[in-house]
Amino acid sequence: MLLHRHSDLRINKLSIGAENAPLLVIDNLVSDPDRLVRKAARSHFVEQASMFPGIRARAPLSYEYFLQETLNPLLAECFAMEPGRFVYPMCHYSLVTLPPEKLSFLQRIPHVDSTRSDGLATVHYLFQGNWGGTAFYRHRRTGFEYVDEQRRNSYFRCLEQESRHSEVTGEGYIDEDTALFERLAHVDGVFNRMVVYRRNSLHSGRIDNARIPPADPLTGRLSINTFIDVVR
Repeated sequence: MLLHRHSDLRINKLSIGAENAPLLVIDNLVSDPDRLVRKAARSHFVEQASMFPGIRARAPLSYEYFLQETLNPLLAECFAMEPGRFVYPMCHYSLVTLPPEKLSFLQRIPHVDSTRSDGLATVHYLFQGNWGGTAFYRHRRTGFEYVDEQRRNSYFRCLEQESRHSEVTGEGYIDEDTALFERLAHVDGVFNRMVVYRRNSLHSGRIDNARIPPADPLTGRLSINTFIDVVR
């Protein structure tokens, strides 16, 4: 399937918290997002061995080509990265389906996808209705808003200590401030909007604990989640 940019594509360049990690929000991303939804409805979703609280299916290969053409021109200005060829450690349709009472400690708090400073993540919202967006956080005890290789050991040692008192995280999916984390920013999940951020920023999906989405691409919390490495 061929994908084209929307004629009214809109780009908003933001930053997160005191450490000013870059955050890119793109509205009206693809010209026909419903085609991606119909493709998802024909895909085979499976449970994940990763920490993702739901099911996933491979996104179309053409989507990867589309992202490279669309995002490459924005890398230097938005992320201080030179353009190059994109490599995708992950590019999947995603549906959040796990009930809040089944979440592990690590699924109840913000996370990083990688400690690499040059790795990017994207979330392309493909659902209608209020299924939540993406939020970004600061870890209170360390003050970290992102976790790179230099911060990795101290952050996860601290987190391991805090996990022994898991009641401080609260039950279910995180959204607002907690005893361990302060919410710095959030992006609403709007149909055909994409958010792009560094994979080492502390973040979480915003999920309503009282209303878990169904495991249905047509009515659930459908997104395409992508990890991007840039090869020069």
